Amino acid sequence: MAEILQRKVDAQNRDDALLASLGYKSEFKRDFSTLHTCAYAFSIMGVCGAVSATYFFPLIAAGHLGLTIGWLIPCFFVICVALSLAELVSAMPTSAGLYYFSAKLAPPKYAPLISWITGWSNWTGQVLLFCSADFVAAQMIVTGIQVGSDGRVNLGPAPTFGIILAIFLSHAIICPSNSKLLARLSLFAGAINVATTISAAVALIVVPGSGRTSAKDTFGSFTGSSGWDNNGWAFILSFTSAMWALTGYDAAAHISEETASASRTAPLAILSGVLGVEILGFLLLIGASFASTDITRIVNTSLGMPMGQVYLDTFGKKGMLVVWSLCIVVLWVNGVSQGVDASRVTFALARDGALPGSRWWKQIHPLTKTPVYAVWLVISTSAIIAVLVWSETALSSLAGATVVGLYMSYAIPIFLRITYGNKTFKPGPFHLGRFSRPIGAIAVLWSLFASVVLLFPLDPHINSSKDMNYAVVIVCGVFLLSALSWVLSARKWFKGPVPNITADEISSSEGDISPRDSESPIEKPQSSEKL
Repeated sequence: MAEILQRKVDAQNRDDALLASLGYKSEFKRDFSTLHTCAYAFSIMGVCGAVSATYFFPLIAAGHLGLTIGWLIPCFFVICVALSLAELVSAMPTSAGLYYFSAKLAPPKYAPLISWITGWSNWTGQVLLFCSADFVAAQMIVTGIQVGSDGRVNLGPAPTFGIILAIFLSHAIICPSNSKLLARLSLFAGAINVATTISAAVALIVVPGSGRTSAKDTFGSFTGSSGWDNNGWAFILSFTSAMWALTGYDAAAHISEETASASRTAPLAILSGVLGVEILGFLLLIGASFASTDITRIVNTSLGMPMGQVYLDTFGKKGMLVVWSLCIVVLWVNGVSQGVDASRVTFALARDGALPGSRWWKQIHPLTKTPVYAVWLVISTSAIIAVLVWSETALSSLAGATVVGLYMSYAIPIFLRITYGNKTFKPGPFHLGRFSRPIGAIAVLWSLFASVVLLFPLDPHINSSKDMNYAVVIVCGVFLLSALSWVLSARKWFKGPVPNITADEISSSEGDISPRDSESPIEKPQSSEKL
């Protein structure tokens, strides 16, 4: 027992020493083991809940073809993004994540500006992903009430907004909890997630019996209900479901300061989480495609979410409510995981002074050892964004803006890694070797492509403000705000990631760091007076 404890202490010392070499002192407890971190990265994408909630995107855009092939194609490109991010976090495991990578890989003259853009882009995507996860959970609750009452109770935008606020409140209580509780919750949710997804997928294939859709139609039948005349473009819009579901996996980077053996665990968590969601999501959508025998009827269902109609037709009222309730539980935990992730990004940006009121958001609670105020900022901002519930295209707007924010923040450091930063980059335990540049190029091009695609509405016929995809408004609004902040103020004082540890403290940690880890991409501060 003493030997095991000593190994844990030695591992934590190495983690803290590597973090010190990156410029930061350790402020969190490292309660996330390898298993917990992988479960966290997986649970943040909430596969059964996410797929059920966004099923209508590929259904409307391209029918059966969109449900199956429309999921499979983005999966290939997303794994390229995940591989590139895994390589970066292995080299620089810090909660600052993407904007730290950008600062250390960019030309020194432009590093502050590029870091500023990446940080704001990632923070925007993180907050929007949290808001959209809770928004979807509220919509699923509304659909469940509709089914449970046999259609007698149909809640409008105002009650739905109230449910969203109630979910936010529950997350405001749970998200500031200590890392150990959050780690165990992720493991519990991961088990429910996997079991529910596999059970639902198999049942959707088996229960309809001979009445299910043929295999030929499941993988090849195109039915366009979006209103776009170009079938090729309509099919591309079916990628929306996969792109929204396959976001947030950079969370493993943002909790790396709470992770044991972070340089190895974080990249493993990113890749296992993405692959797990891709495989299970594809399995569930195959089942949904087999069970969707009448596309037109499902598209025109009176239920708020068409996937609810598929479950209702297949499992009956009681069965549907059981599966639906499990999906809601998964989405609720997904919200917890995403709230934690967004708060860590907030903390990291505030630690470097990149947010208004940074002195509040960077504070760590002495009991929980978590950034409580940062959690509250994320939830308060999300509550304002949630007024989109009065828009008919709220989920399209949130999904589009989320993908744009996150994937642009992924693309910037990956682009820098394969261009200017290629010669100076010091790889960690996980690296792609000679495949790094081609994989990175694919990742960057796909991120740009997906960001453009998700700015378009699912239905081109916009008759009022309620039909508009507000993704471009959200993205442009944040861009203008951050640009003005930079021009008017930040360019004068923001220098990118700022070390909060002295040169003497770094030197005292070097005895616990391996030779590889000592080749840090950050320059040591020369003296404590210059910090």
